[in-house]
Amino acid sequence: MLAYGVPADATDEYIKIGDSTALESLKRFCRAVVEVFGTRYLRSPNVDDVARLLDIGESRGFPGMLGSLDCMHWKWKNCPMAWGGQYGGRSGSPTIILEVVADYDLWIWHAYFGLPGSNNDINVLEVSYLFADLVAEDERDFNAPIEERLEVSNPEVEMVGNDDA
Repeated sequence: MLAYGVPADATDEYIKIGDSTALESLKRFCRAVVEVFGTRYLRSPNVDDVARLLDIGESRGFPGMLGSLDCMHWKWKNCPMAWGGQYGGRSGSPTIILEVVADYDLWIWHAYFGLPGSNNDINVLEVSYLFADLVAEDERDFNAPIEERLEVSNPEVEMVGNDDA
């Protein structure tokens, strides 16, 4: 069911178990995965992670960068007919937008699914909590000279937790 995205009753043909048993097995499997791998993979970055990512970004010429941000459109083949218009993408079929920040190891540090009516990348970025503190307008002076920094200091990293996030 996870691998092919099929409903529980569709697995009855080759597994030979009822859909309620298939759903219960899937729930137990997911709970076991979270229990076994949760402390390592389902966590926020800690001070060491942030320092490592900043160091890697600096060594690759991007000081202050924790990861790469990208948005992708995911085709939603089982979208309810009534919602099709809200989630309609450029392809004509319903899509959901996934915004992800990942590091060079493809470790996903942030994931956000777009809301109805936000089916373009700019709208997803505007409602994402990653950019909540940024000013919408770019206030750069394009005629200002470019500063070249030969030395980059190692930043002090202070983690601030937010239980509401």
